[in-house]
Amino acid sequence: MSATDACVKLRALASPEVAASTARFFRTGRGQYAEGETFIGVRVPVLRAVAREFRDLQLRDIELLLNSAFHEERHLALLILVLQMDRGDEAHRKLVYDFYLSHTQSISNWDLVDCSAPHVVGRFLLHRSRRPLFRLAESQSLWERRIAIVSTQHFIRHNDVSDTFLVRRRLLCDEADLIHKATGWMLREAGNRDEGALLAFLDQHAPEMPRTMLRYAIERLSGELRQRYR
Repeated sequence: MSATDACVKLRALASPEVAASTARFFRTGRGQYAEGETFIGVRVPVLRAVAREFRDLQLRDIELLLNSAFHEERHLALLILVLQMDRGDEAHRKLVYDFYLSHTQSISNWDLVDCSAPHVVGRFLLHRSRRPLFRLAESQSLWERRIAIVSTQHFIRHNDVSDTFLVRRRLLCDEADLIHKATGWMLREAGNRDEGALLAFLDQHAPEMPRTMLRYAIERLSGELRQRYR
């Protein structure tokens, strides 16, 4: 199997109607965050099925998909990398992790980050130093900053919430709405595991948090607590 085979498969499954509606959903208009993004029209469940079929694709072919102008081909590449993290040995997981971080320019939308960062970056760093996340959090790239915070979802699932709050502090002055949403989401998930840690963080930082971030973070607190932090 090759990248060409994967592209042929996707074209056979593509729909112009789905492409048009997806383009509207991802805000591809002039000046919007996904300006210039192009779609062929393959829905995510279908992409996941194709990824399973091509899960053994070589990294050189995955790179060809990641370099594609089409969103779904890049999405497929990332789903394949996630599957390879699940089944590879430690040496291959290190290759996948390094490959992923060397191609962040292709991980250029929020769904591409969210489907892959926890499973590739978060998984690899679970029992390692988290310093790479702090470097990503200070990047000029919006998507690398989102990778930094969303990767901590894997730690949260293992009841390790501390780095979610540490990465959040690096993003305190971030102006991007997509970072506010991702950070609030991760704070909320951390609070589901350790509400006390979330409340302590909010007591210190709620007044300076962007409203969108705060709204996401407190979403699952009691009505009384939500009112308090508002």
